[in-house]
Amino acid sequence: MQVTDNPNEFNLVNSDWSGNHYVDSHELVGYKNNSTVRIWYNHQDYGYNAHWHTALEMILPVENYYDVKVNQASYHLLPGELLVIPPGQTHTLIAPDSGTRFVFLFDISLLTNIKGFAGIQPLITGPLYITPETFPKTYPTLHHILIQIKDEYFSENEFSELTITSLLLNFFVRVGNHFRFASHPFSDVQPLKQKSYIQKFSSLLTYIDQHYMDDLRLDDMASYIGFSKFHFSRLFKQYTNDTFSDYLNRRRIRAAEELLAAPPPGVSITEIAMKCGFSSISTFNRLFKQVKNCTPGEFRMLNSVPI
Repeated sequence: MQVTDNPNEFNLVNSDWSGNHYVDSHELVGYKNNSTVRIWYNHQDYGYNAHWHTALEMILPVENYYDVKVNQASYHLLPGELLVIPPGQTHTLIAPDSGTRFVFLFDISLLTNIKGFAGIQPLITGPLYITPETFPKTYPTLHHILIQIKDEYFSENEFSELTITSLLLNFFVRVGNHFRFASHPFSDVQPLKQKSYIQKFSSLLTYIDQHYMDDLRLDDMASYIGFSKFHFSRLFKQYTNDTFSDYLNRRRIRAAEELLAAPPPGVSITEIAMKCGFSSISTFNRLFKQVKNCTPGEFRMLNSVPI
């Protein structure tokens, strides 16, 4: 089933894309007026080589297809289909000879600090390909929410930023519900236990989100929700698609990323690493480069470039 949008619905002046800069493969998004969103109505007939940024990106073709490569995966987006690219993922954009599409860029750091959003994070560690086939029950609502975000962005509503934030949160809550119902993380246990496990692990992820800077050990976290460490490790992997160690390190790196982008005066990279829960600067440097494709020093330098 192919979904096409009415091009007249998007009959807008091409939004200004000046202000974005590239340093090697890192794109620095030029948000305007201290905003946390940038939407580009794009009709360019050329693409962009492999690059990454700290923003979450959504691509919605309006007329003609659009090809996107994220890491090793390729997506041929048709009009009306949506691709969500998480922050930090290297991707390549390949445009056809003609066509239009919307490119949404969001700074989701505000959302990640909302209690409960930690339960959504494991669902957006990789690209989300949202179509009527992949999200049959929620696609119409998700598509409609994105159109509402677009309308708010191009309006002169005094509260458009706040409205967009609430709409984006609604978008991800519905994505979360889709995955919970479509592929239950604990499908191998009885229904009553499923609900209990979800509540336990949702509570745990919130706890990690609030205490990632502390010395969190697998044994202690297993005891926190009442499991043996072996049972805990298996269930944690089912729920998050990550090991406990990998999940905790990603959360710490996300916190370090925010501090590196806007460091407190006089605070060194080593101090930032310690503030985020890393006991060793060498471990921090290694894991940060593994996740972000650059060293902490390079990241801080890149994000300090004037926009």
